[in-house]
This record gives sequence, C-alpha cells and structure tokens, in this order.
Amino acid sequence: MRSLLSVRSLAGRIFLIELLIVLVLVASAVATLVVQARSSAENDARRVTQSVAATFANTSGVAQALQGPNPTAVLQPQATAVELATGVDSVVVFNTDFIQLTSPYPGYVGKPYAPPANVKDKVVPQLRAGKTVTFTVSEPGYQSIATAVPIFAANGTPEGVVAVNIGVAKVNSVVGSNLPAVLGSAAAALLLAAFGTAFAARRLARETRGLGPTELARMYDHHSAVLHAVREGVLIISEDGRLLLANDEARRLLDLPADAEQRSVAELGLDAGTVALLLGSDDEVTDAIHPAGDRLLAVNRRPTAPYGGLPSNVVTLRDSTELHELAGRVEAADRRSRLLHEAGMRIGRTLDMTRTCEELAELVVPGFADGVTVDLLDEVARGEEPSGADWQLRRMAARGTPADGGSEIGGSEIGGSEIGGSEIGVPLRVRGTALGVVEFRRAPGRAEFEPDDRVLAEELAARAAVSIDNARRYTREHGLAVALQHSLLPRLLPERTALELAYRYLPAHAGVGGDWFDAIPLPGLRTALVVGDVVGHGISAAVAMGRLRTSIRNFAALDLPPDEVLGRLDELVAQLDEEGAGPEISGSTCVYAVYDPVSGDCVVSLAGHPRPALLAPDGEVSFPVVGVSPPLGIGGHPFESTVLRLTPGSSLVLFTDGLVENRSEDIDVGLERLRTVLAEQAGRGPEELCEAVTRSALVERPADDVALLVARTTVLAADRVAEWQVASDPAAVAPVRAEAAERLAEWGLAELGFATELILSELVTNAIRYGTSPVRVRLLHDTSLVCEVSDGSSTAPHLRWAKTTDEGGRGLFLVAQLAHRWGTRYTAQGKVIWCEQLLPE
Repeated sequence: MRSLLSVRSLAGRIFLIELLIVLVLVASAVATLVVQARSSAENDARRVTQSVAATFANTSGVAQALQGPNPTAVLQPQATAVELATGVDSVVVFNTDFIQLTSPYPGYVGKPYAPPANVKDKVVPQLRAGKTVTFTVSEPGYQSIATAVPIFAANGTPEGVVAVNIGVAKVNSVVGSNLPAVLGSAAAALLLAAFGTAFAARRLARETRGLGPTELARMYDHHSAVLHAVREGVLIISEDGRLLLANDEARRLLDLPADAEQRSVAELGLDAGTVALLLGSDDEVTDAIHPAGDRLLAVNRRPTAPYGGLPSNVVTLRDSTELHELAGRVEAADRRSRLLHEAGMRIGRTLDMTRTCEELAELVVPGFADGVTVDLLDEVARGEEPSGADWQLRRMAARGTPADGGSEIGGSEIGGSEIGGSEIGVPLRVRGTALGVVEFRRAPGRAEFEPDDRVLAEELAARAAVSIDNARRYTREHGLAVALQHSLLPRLLPERTALELAYRYLPAHAGVGGDWFDAIPLPGLRTALVVGDVVGHGISAAVAMGRLRTSIRNFAALDLPPDEVLGRLDELVAQLDEEGAGPEISGSTCVYAVYDPVSGDCVVSLAGHPRPALLAPDGEVSFPVVGVSPPLGIGGHPFESTVLRLTPGSSLVLFTDGLVENRSEDIDVGLERLRTVLAEQAGRGPEELCEAVTRSALVERPADDVALLVARTTVLAADRVAEWQVASDPAAVAPVRAEAAERLAEWGLAELGFATELILSELVTNAIRYGTSPVRVRLLHDTSLVCEVSDGSSTAPHLRWAKTTDEGGRGLFLVAQLAHRWGTRYTAQGKVIWCEQLLPE
C-alpha cells in the first residue's frame, strides 16, 4: 500500500491521478445532479403555479364572487383550501384595482398591492392585455415563483386576477431532501472507482516492480538498446505461430522481411527445417545446432509463460559458424598438443637409434600422416659425429604410404603433388647440424597439410632429432666402452695343461658393464680361473674392471693362495674408493679358483660372488658349498678357500649374476634353469656348453652383462710326473741328479739333461744347506719341463750380483740363465722353488 501512495513510483502517481480524476468527476456529477434537481424543481413549481392559477381562475363562481358584495368571504376559504391541497405558498385574488381580496396573511386583505418594479413594468401590462404570466418575485428576504391569470366574466369582461406563489426556499428544500441520496450514491461511486483504481495500480506496480517513470524509461531504453545491439537473435513467437518480436540480429541471421512482426512464421519465407524448429513442440531446446543458409546457428527455445506475460515462446539464435571453426581449430590444436605430449612420452624411450626412428613412425601414423619415412646420414647411423661431407642416407624406419622420391636435407616445404597427396619433408637437426630427414605424407582424399601441421612436423622432428642424437652419442660411447672392455678382456685364453677352456661375454642391453673373466697360468702347470663383476655400467665400469683384472694378475704372479689374493684385492678396492680416483667400486664381486692338474684339486675362494656350477661326467650338476665372503671393498671379514676334488672330465662353470638373475624372478629360478641346461648338455665340450647356456639359460634382453667361463678338467698322466724324497745330506744330490737325467732320457728330453742337472744341483744343495726337511724334487713334463724343489723352510733365495772375490752367490744366477722362468711360492709346509724350461723343438 505504501508503494501505491508513493509519488516516486509510476503506479503511485497513476493511482493518485486517477483518484483525483474520479473525485472531480464525482463532485461534478453531484453538482450537476443538484443543479438539474433544482432546475427541475423550479420547472415543476412553474407548472404547478400555472396549473393552480388557471384552474382557480376558471373555477365557476369565482367571477360571480368578484361581482358580489363580499368577494373575500367567498374566495378566501377556497384559496386556503387550494393552498393546503396543492402545497403552494399563497393564492391571492386581486380585483381590477389590484386590491387583495384573499391572502394567507389576513392583514393584507383589502389592501392594495404595491408590485415591485419588474412586476409593474412587465407583468401588469400583460395581465391587462388578458395574458397569463409566470414570473419570479424577488423581494428583500423573499423570492418566489408566481403565475398570474386574469379572471373574466362570462361576457369576457375582466373581473380580476388570481396569483399563485411558491417560494424558492420551498423548492430548495425539496432538492435538499434528495441530496443525501445523491451524495451517498456519489460516495459509493467514488469508493468503487477508488477500489478499481487501486487494483489497477497494484497490478501496474507489480508489473513495473515499483519503478518510477524515469527508471522505466531508462530501463526501456536499455532493454531496447540491448535487444537490438546484442549479437544474439531474439524471437518471440505466439502460441498461434505469429512472430511478435524480432531484434536486428535475428532479422540478419534469418534474413527476415521488414514487416515480419505480427505475421505467421510460416509466411516469412524460411526453409522448412527452420520453420519446424521455431514452431516445434513445447519441449525446450538447448544449444541445438541448425544450418541456416551458409551459417550454423545455435538455437535455444524456452516458453515465456513461467516468467509472466502472454503464453508464447522465446527463441534465441547465435551465429556459431565462427565458433565451430574456432572449435575446429582448437580441437586441431588440442590434437597437436596431445601428439606432442605423446611424442615426449614415446620417442626416445631407448637409446637405440633404429628403435627411436621406429617410435617416431609409429607415433604419427595414421593420426597425423598416412605414411612416414625416416632417413639418417650413414655416418650418423654408425654412431659417428656428422661431418657435413657425406650425404649418403640410410633408411631407418618406414611406415604407411610408400614414399615416391626423397626430400632435401637443407629444408622443409609443403608439396606432394607427385603422389596425389601432400608431403612435408623436415630435416632432423641438432645444434644446427643435420642428422637426416623425415618425410610425412598424406594420401589422396585426405586434407592437405596446413601451416600449423608444418609447425607440428618440425616440432616432432626436433624432438626426435634430440633423441636420435642422444642415441647416437650413446651408440658411440657404447662402442667405445665395448672396444675398451674388449681390449681389457683376454682375446684368447691360453692353452693349459689338463684344461679345456671356453668363454662368453655378453654386454647388457642397457650398456657395457664391468664383468670380466681370465685364465692365468701359474707355476707347476696350475691355472687360475677368475670371473668378476664390477658395479656400474659404462666406460667407468670398464676402466675399473681393467684395473681389477690387472691387479689380480699381479697378485696371482705372487703365487698366493686364493683367499690371500682376494684379501689383497679387497684392500686395493677399499683404497681406490678412499682415494676417490674414480667411481666407487666397493661391492664388486669375484671368484678365484686355482686348478692343479697333477692332483686334480681346485681351490676356490669367493668374494660375494655366485657359487660355481660343477657338471660331473655322469651329468650330475651341483653347486658346491664354498665359503661365503662379503664383496670386495667391504672389509672386516677374512676370505675362505675351499678345496674341490674334481673328477677327470668334470666341467667347472664360473659365471656372473647376470646369467641367472633378473628383476622379474628370484635367483634360485635362474640357478635351477642353469642346472637344467647343463644337465642336458652332459658330455659336451666347453664351447657347446657356453652356446647352450647363453641360448637357453639367459633371459631375453638382460639388464646386466654376463661373463661365462667353462673349464673341463683332466689330470696330468702319472708317467709325466717324477718325484724324489732327498735326504738332508749333500751326498744325496748326485743320485737325484742321475735319476733325473734318466727320466729325461725316457721322456726324450736328453738335450735338457745338462741344464737340468745344474739346476737341480744348485736348488737341492741350497735346500739342504739353508732349508729344513723334508726336501723334495718333482719334475713335470707337459708343454714345458718344470723342476720343483721344496723344503720346510720359509726363507727364499734372492738373485744377486756376486763380486769377483766372492766364493758363492752365483748359483741362482746360473739357474736364471738356464731356465725360461723361475720363482718361489709358499705353501703351508714351506716353500717351493721352481723353474721352467722350454722344450726343444
């Protein structure tokens, strides 16, 4: 209600104006009614006075009464009766001299009437002329309406005048008696009008939201401006299919005629599909894509009934042609982005150039191109640095549509008319250096490459080039590491007495490791068999392997027991790590075994390494129990040696953990697989064993390199060994020397008799003189002649230059000159001095 009385709102203003108008109209109606009532009353008064006056004047006996002697006595009762009957104020009869014969006031009877000036001037002359006159009498304090009628005798002689008066106050009282009814009706009409006005104003207030004229005008201007300025077509369609409203954008999008509004949609010249969409069912439509001419429109339709107004539908149209084109470009850009992301995930997962090129080809076909070829410079494919002088290409990968022709290395261009599709040739460049070229092709019927596709192709080529260059560098470094490692590994194993050797070295798929093997000749026809594994991969691991292999050969030259050799190697590894001269190699493992062909014993010592496998002649495979010691460089634990008595014909298999261990299975599974393979190869030679093991027992694409050394053992024949026990008496030297000469003659080595006798004489004499019992002599005949003299002391002779005045000190010098090699080794019982002579040709 407050909003209705507020002059700030449009509804309030209209309500007050309409209420004022109703009030004015009601007041005017009441005044008009009063005036009309008064006029009607006066007219009635005139008519009554005329009727009463005429009736009284023409009543029989009135004229005769005027002619009689006392007219008042006759006429006064009649006049009074008429006054009472008709309600007039007075009925006055005058004679021709205007003497009052009757009057409601007795004091005026018999007195002459002094008329007012207007009556005297206008009424009296007409009465004398015999006319009836109705007039208004105005006197101070009194106003009336009167009618005067002349009275004639039967012969037409005027006898007098009768005047009938009715006062205006009496007329007004009649009107006033009806005024309450008029005012009540007016009040009722005013209330009804006010209620109707309030109802209309309330509805208007609801429709206008209580806004004032200024706000409504501004809102209308804004709505009109927005409606016609917005780049979205707006249509309002009635239930009967008429177009009620269309803004400028809708007219433009649908090409509507100027007089489209208020016309049926079906008559606007639109295509059937558009008409069906605009006049469809009452179902709501949301972002429906509809073709209209060369445009694509996004159409939305909603009913207006829930939001007020007449039942109709509002349809919005949005030109989405550019949006669809933009969406297409965004989708294409998204595909390119996903392809680049996928390229980062899939290209260069390995350090293999061929596989990297294949990954690029697999990535782009068929999504980006129908065919692709990847060609690298021949020197790049070999892992070499591109020189820019050799442009010979080598095809590394091809997929999809076959190529027809080639592309230049120097640049990339869009073309492809020769094969009916489009082509992009992109150089593979790294740091400004060309590595090769990749060609992308699309078959006929498919959209040709766009400039954005060219950018994508260049980005793919750039990423692939980096991966290819990394693979090339890795290939080169891998080749260098392999070459280095091969140079540090033995190229050929020596031919040893009672041993048949074979080996395999397989680098890891990820790169060169630090596995190594060796067969080291030792005095007394013995052989040291070594297999080791340095932690890490690459050149650093190969260098560390070379250092350890060299060190262990030096320690072996000292003819130390296996446990002492590993002990010294352990100290060396720890020292190298402390010095920080290279990568840390603590944790490396090694197995060191010494085989004696005379006794058939093999002394084995381990440093964190897998136990060797032993294949017996009967096909039984075992992994002998050997004392376990920690890996090299750990320190704090002594190394142990285990003596294995090998049956002739047995095969000792030394290997690194890469042969039996991988990340997907336990090492016991690999050991059992190795056992099975070896058992199936019983009776085969070392080469066949190596081949079978690497073919069947080795997992595919091993993560670690593999070193395998197989030694099939026999023993030296008893007739090739001669031993003597020598008494601690210088006289016992001669018999031993003689027996040795006889044995040499039996062996067909008489040519070595003199030198051997001198050597034995010197060594046995020194053992008797400087050593302790027992003194033994042993001759071994195989690829060379070995003389060994042992005693129970641990003192060793030293070679020195004897002075010219010295009586002794020249014996060892003679031994060194006569023998090919000589030396000393220590045993648990003492020492052995040995010398080796080459057999005569």
